[in-house]
Formats: sequence, structure tokens, C-alpha cells
Amino acid sequence: MGSSLLATDGYKFSMAEAGWPLRRETFYYSHRKGGQQVVPLELESYVRALLPTPTEEDYVYLARNSYEMGAGFKAAIQRQDRLVIRALPKGARFYPREPVFTLTGPSALVSWLEPLLLQLNFRIQVATQALADREALAKALARVSCEEEKRIALETLDAVGVKPVPITVDTEGYHARVVAVVRELVEAVGDSSRIFEVGLRAATCLEQHELALQACKEAGVTRTSNVLGAKKLGMIPVGTMGHEHVQRYGSDEAAFRAIRERRPERSSYLLDTYDTLTSGLPTAFRLIHESPNAGDSIRFDSGDKKKQYVHAVSRAKEEGIKPVLILEDGLDAQATREFEALRSQYGWEPSKQFYGYGGFIVARTMASPYTRDRVAAVYKLAKTGHVPTMKFGNELAEGKQSIPGVPVVFRRRSGTGPIGLIGQEGEPVPEGYELLSGATPEVAAAIPPAGAEEPRVVYTPATQKLVDELREQHFPKAKAAAHPA
Repeated sequence: MGSSLLATDGYKFSMAEAGWPLRRETFYYSHRKGGQQVVPLELESYVRALLPTPTEEDYVYLARNSYEMGAGFKAAIQRQDRLVIRALPKGARFYPREPVFTLTGPSALVSWLEPLLLQLNFRIQVATQALADREALAKALARVSCEEEKRIALETLDAVGVKPVPITVDTEGYHARVVAVVRELVEAVGDSSRIFEVGLRAATCLEQHELALQACKEAGVTRTSNVLGAKKLGMIPVGTMGHEHVQRYGSDEAAFRAIRERRPERSSYLLDTYDTLTSGLPTAFRLIHESPNAGDSIRFDSGDKKKQYVHAVSRAKEEGIKPVLILEDGLDAQATREFEALRSQYGWEPSKQFYGYGGFIVARTMASPYTRDRVAAVYKLAKTGHVPTMKFGNELAEGKQSIPGVPVVFRRRSGTGPIGLIGQEGEPVPEGYELLSGATPEVAAAIPPAGAEEPRVVYTPATQKLVDELREQHFPKAKAAAHPA
């Protein structure tokens, strides 16, 4: 049957219209932290079961809500036979930053899947703890948010051969916690219309997120990134741009112009794909100067947001422009109050400052500790057309940097060295290693387990070469500073 076409974030539709929906692209799924973890299911069939089944009614709803989709998007969504999935086998162990799977196919299709695929982290965490500590598992799963979350947990335990544990569904408790959190946010901001919800990627399943949206609506918040949830609950779907859009174009200016010039709606410029203060912000301001009354916004996401905010507001006042400011990522009630105090201090109009909340609303209110943030699950664009790409996120050091190309995992089977190598598809298998991506469960099971030494995962020379080339392309001054003449 597949998923509803609307079961994704709104910005997936706007980016498809401002990008190249039929272009062949590669995304990968990974956890940035959490130690050794296990793949609990056969990933290719899992991913294919999530693929959308579009209807004409879906497209009518999208068009009514500022997301009218063109022929390219509609064709891309139908070309599901062109999707190539390369995954670690069921039962395989993986480490932080290793690509658990890659998806290659039409841009709009592989991008569309992101929110649903990120919910896979819940299954992985349940399976990993089930095999390591049944007592801790029972405690963590004693109370869950909804029936679907319970079903997923039990299904996962069965998949890894662990007996079920008692699980109580506490829908009312979850609803009450979300309402309380959202009301506190509304109180901090003073106006519920300046708040929107972006937590679909932080949820464990669609049912849980719908419960969170019902609570948001009860507390007065009526905008959400979840398009299907918006339709079901009579809310307003929102979202303009993610990091993949900027990576796709290779520069902030090209990406910002595409979102503004290929869609008739107001634009929101995401600042931090490469560097907020030296690239994203000055580029956004140049475009805003060209159309100062368009109502466009700038969005702060990673890094020192207070420093970025003060710099942006001060510069905007000097230049005589008034962009809408959007703050997201990692915000809680206290941080909101601090940004509201800054807004008041700098005399910025309330109607020009908005807040988006995801995990703080959806995940921190869960009874279970198995949240996306706990393992930092990500799904990132790695190659667009023939061009490798990566997100830097205000930092040259490793951390939030993504992996370029078509990454694969090599697992050490003999000798010494890093337990894992992140290489590139088609790269020769290094001596002493086994290609784990795309391998069978039997191959994975035959690889000796890691010893007691600290497991390390590093790039192969081929992957490191791509990283170095992209770093030099986007940060030439940093290379010059590191290697003075």
C-alpha cells in the first residue's frame, strides 16, 4: 500500500519545486553517537514499504496550501523502480558516523523519505538495548506514548529474538506532557501564532506525532511541518528550505535565488550550511535588499545562535532592512525567554520573530529514553548528480559535518587498524577488511567481533580526498591559514 504522499515535511515539496526533482541523488542514514548499535531488520524491504502512493486528492491539497507540484516532482515520485538501496545487513553492528544505508534515485523521491526514515532510530535503539541489557530495556519500555509505538517495540524484540517485556500505553500522559510544554512556550513567546511545530523527524511513528499535534492544537499552536498531520487536524503546513537545498546548488547565493525565483511564496533562507556569519547571512541580506518588502525570513539553526542573532539584528538595523527572524534547533523554554529578551532589548518587532520546535515538544515529553537526539540520527545528501556534496554547519572540524559521495562501510576482519573504514562505492576493499554495505547477513556474522580496544572509524583516502576538496572549495582561507606560504 505504501505511505501517504503527505506523510513528510512541507519543505520537501518546496525544495523539490526549487530544485531538480528528477536529478539522480544519493542520501545516507547514520547515527552520530550512541556507541555500537545493531541493524534489527532487512532494510531494503523496510524502505520500500515506506514509499509513497500519491493520489490526485493529495496534489489538490498541496496546491491549496502553497505547495503546487509540477510535472517533474510527479514523475520522480512514480519512478520508484529507479531507487537503489545499499544497506548494512540485518544483524550487522555499526558505529557512530558509519552510513547504515544509502539511497540513490530521483531527487524528489529520495528526499521525500527523510522524516519517515529518521524514525528508524527508535527500532535500532530498542534492538540494541534488548541484546545488551534486558532489565534496562524493560524499564525504558515500561510506558510508551501510543499503540503504534508499542507495536514497533514488540515487532523489534521479535526480530532480534528477545522475549517481550510488559509495555503500558499512556496516551493521556503523553498528551498532557506535550500540552504543558507547549503552553509554557506560548507563555514565553506571548503569542501562539509565532510558534510552529517541526517534530515529525523526532517522533517514533506517525501516530505519536499526530498525538503531539493534537496537544499543540489544544495549546493554541496551529502550524506544523507535518503535511499529513496538518490535513487531518485542520492545521497549516509550513516549511521552505533545508540544508540539502543549499548543498544541491553548491553555494548559498545560488540556492537562495532558486528558492526565491522558482516559487511564488515567501522565502526563508537557511544560513548555516557552510558558515552563518561569513556566507549565509551576508548572502541572505543581499537578496533581501533586492526585494525589501517581500516578507522573506532568515533562519538560524546551528552554532552560537545568540552571537548570530545579535550580529544579524545589529547589521539589519544598520542596513535598514527588517527580515523575519526564525529560530530553530535545540530551543527550549528558557532559551526562548532569552531570545525574547534579546528581541525586546534590540527593539525587534514581535511580528518579525518566530520559533520552531521539534524534539523539545515531541521527544523530550516521551516516557521512553529512545529519542532521535540520543543517537543523533541523520539523513544527509551526499551526492547530487555527479557532484559529491557535504554540510559543514559552521565548523571545519568533524562533528556535524556530513559525508560526501556514495559512502560504504568496510569492516575489519583481521589484523590491526580502525574497526571501520568509511569508503566510496566501487573503491577496492582494503586489505584485512570486508565490504559490509550490501553484504549478506552470513558475511556480517562471519566477521570477528571487535576486541576490547576503543573502536575507531576513519575515512579511506578516497573519502578523505572528497572531504578535502570540498573543504578547500568552501573554505579556501582556512586552508591558506593552515598552510601559510
